[in-house]
Amino acid sequence: MSKKKTKKCTSVGGQAVIEGVMMRGNSAMATAVRDEDGIIRIESKRIKPKEKTNRLLRLPIIRGVVSFIQSFTVGTSTLMSSAEVFGEGEPSKTEKWLAEKLKVDVMKVVSVVALLLGLGLAIVLFMWLPQFLRTLLERIIGEGFYFDVWAKNFIEGGLKLVIFIAYICLASLLKDVKRTFMYHGAEHKTIACYESGLELTVENAKKCSRVHDRCGTTFMVFVLVISILVFALFEALVGEPLKQALGVGTLYNAVRLLCKLAFLPIVAGLSYELLKGLAKTQSVLVKPLKIPGLLLQRITTREPDESMLEVAITAFNTVIEMDANPDIPEKKFNIPKTRKEVIADIKETLKANGVEEEAEAEWIVALTLKIKRDEVYTDDIIPQIDIRKIRNIVKERITGRPLWYCMGDTEFYGYTIKVDERVLIPRPETELLVYNALDFLDERKRVLDLCTGSGAIAIAIKKEKNPIVTAVDKSMDALDLAKENAKLNDVDIQFVWSDMFSTLEGKKFDLIVSNPPYIKSEDIKTLQTEVKDFEPIMALDGGEDGYDFYKIIAERAHEFLNADGVLLLECGIGQASEIAKMLKGFKSVEIIKDYEYTDRIVKAVL
Repeated sequence: MSKKKTKKCTSVGGQAVIEGVMMRGNSAMATAVRDEDGIIRIESKRIKPKEKTNRLLRLPIIRGVVSFIQSFTVGTSTLMSSAEVFGEGEPSKTEKWLAEKLKVDVMKVVSVVALLLGLGLAIVLFMWLPQFLRTLLERIIGEGFYFDVWAKNFIEGGLKLVIFIAYICLASLLKDVKRTFMYHGAEHKTIACYESGLELTVENAKKCSRVHDRCGTTFMVFVLVISILVFALFEALVGEPLKQALGVGTLYNAVRLLCKLAFLPIVAGLSYELLKGLAKTQSVLVKPLKIPGLLLQRITTREPDESMLEVAITAFNTVIEMDANPDIPEKKFNIPKTRKEVIADIKETLKANGVEEEAEAEWIVALTLKIKRDEVYTDDIIPQIDIRKIRNIVKERITGRPLWYCMGDTEFYGYTIKVDERVLIPRPETELLVYNALDFLDERKRVLDLCTGSGAIAIAIKKEKNPIVTAVDKSMDALDLAKENAKLNDVDIQFVWSDMFSTLEGKKFDLIVSNPPYIKSEDIKTLQTEVKDFEPIMALDGGEDGYDFYKIIAERAHEFLNADGVLLLECGIGQASEIAKMLKGFKSVEIIKDYEYTDRIVKAVL
């Protein structure tokens, strides 16, 4: 026998926004929006609990007025922020001018304008237009005919309801409004699921009703109906003196309109109390009062899909958790940013974490977006999916992990080379080694790349001149990655495990090229964190004096070179002269400087 579900009470209410739902609890509110990348993003903030507000503001009627004003202002603001999150493209020229020249927050300006326009439209549609149509009807019936106070107000009230329903029906035909109505349904189903005592899941919420006693649609129906009664009563008391003082005409109608505006807070307060009171009971006696609002909710809510229910549940759970735990911090939406704004943020983050190389921020954005580095300082909006990739890269980078490991690959001689902790990151100066090798290579030549690591040198040489290339390393992990890079660059290279020349007996080459480990063992600990803590020590440690691998090459290279064969070695600063002295038996030995005029390459011809 299934366990009976316990009904729950909650004061949490909500509102549908653009591609999301806002939920408001006792001490917190949260808005969840699904952005263009399909990711649910959340903004949450603390609000003053009702029990801590001024006692006067908690009195019946007055609390309704406060709630009405808050709902209108907060609702408008939330709608605007949800639109901004969902991504409305790049800022217009006007928006940029306002922001840069006048130092104006464009979204705040838009929110205020939208609020004023909304108020103006409401006044025109639901106050002026019904009054105008009623006056027109009087003129059509005949000159000198006027409806009495009660007939006048009931006719205007009926027209208000017709206009309201027509407005909602027409709006529901718009695609964006229809989706908002679906999120409205998701909001109701989520609250109903919780109040039913069911586990708050998408499957359970789907089964719940999309109409709810505390809905704003029902509130608006109450406002329209109560406004008829309140203003009819007011006009019955003072209408005649007003008419005598002002006469029947434009001035009289204008004063009536202003009086209706003045009475709106009272109407809102009474409607709030009625809504709250009726929501507490399911008695059949009050059912007739609920039916109009519930029927109208069939228009303002639509059946949501599962993704919308997931958004509503996320917002609801956030509010429930924050109400229960005052220590949970607020969250802010990550509003779309331009490329140059993101660059500035990255630089600030890197600098705060000890990474002083500002160019890295530019590389992160350029490579993530697959654009040129000189294109990063623009006002183009970066998609949220790329923002997340950039954040993840920066998060890794500030741990000290080298940028190119974080990126996953680097460029060497114009070719993409995958890199990670298995191999040394190819340095720009090593491209000079390839440049010098290409001078005497063709498809018939045989090349040996000693200590190939990522395979960058072997791949560049193969791509440029297509010789027969063999690449060796004593790290199987490095060879595995080098093979991936060869496949990535569509080249045929023979990769062989070998501790220097150990497995190459009997083979001859026209060129031996190598960038072996050349750091002194005792100097490893003095290297940058990015190097000593992440790059493989095997690819760095050149022994006690840094020359261990050069000694092996100098001793054995003759055995593996054809006549007139060439040996090209990259070396560290201050090592070239000593290496050149080691190379006995070669016809010529030459030291080549790099682009900064540092002795970088030793070239020997057999």
